[in-house]
Amino acid sequence: MTRIASPGWVLWITGLPASGKTSLARALRRRLNELGVSVAVLDSDELRPILTPHPTFTQEERDRFYASLVELAGLLARYGVNVIVAATGNRVAYRRMARRALPFFAEVWTRCPLEVCRQRDQKGLYKGAEDGTITTLPGVGAPYETPEAAEVVVDTDRLSPEEAADIVLHTVPFLHRGIHPQEI
Repeated sequence: MTRIASPGWVLWITGLPASGKTSLARALRRRLNELGVSVAVLDSDELRPILTPHPTFTQEERDRFYASLVELAGLLARYGVNVIVAATGNRVAYRRMARRALPFFAEVWTRCPLEVCRQRDQKGLYKGAEDGTITTLPGVGAPYETPEAAEVVVDTDRLSPEEAADIVLHTVPFLHRGIHPQEI
């Protein structure tokens, strides 16, 4: 008899560039793995070269990129894979699309002041925005629309990734389906 996997869940971590999305995703994956929950992380920095090999960061390209990201996350979840999406998703519409399409979905906002993001930026994105070589950086040259209904807000300028991960784990109940509460 073939056993059909129960659907996985999707957790979208959104926030300004350099707000700590990837660090939080990695901390959550480690913590969930320790609890026996396997998770795939879809990080936009890793997927962008695959989905948009020569990115221009136009609005149309972003629309296609995030639609593809939601489809990919949904496909994995339908096959029983739990997914953490670490992606700016600068428009509410992108995250709303995911919320409508995915039955087990939650949104986490890595709230962080723009100045702190600038200081943390290891990729030079904010420097590029300042000198004009990057014109569509969310929060600077393109809008970043703050979440309307995030299930969790973590202030990543004050919390370590591990502290933020613990808050997310204790706030979003479906992340630990099948785990005894005393183990969390």
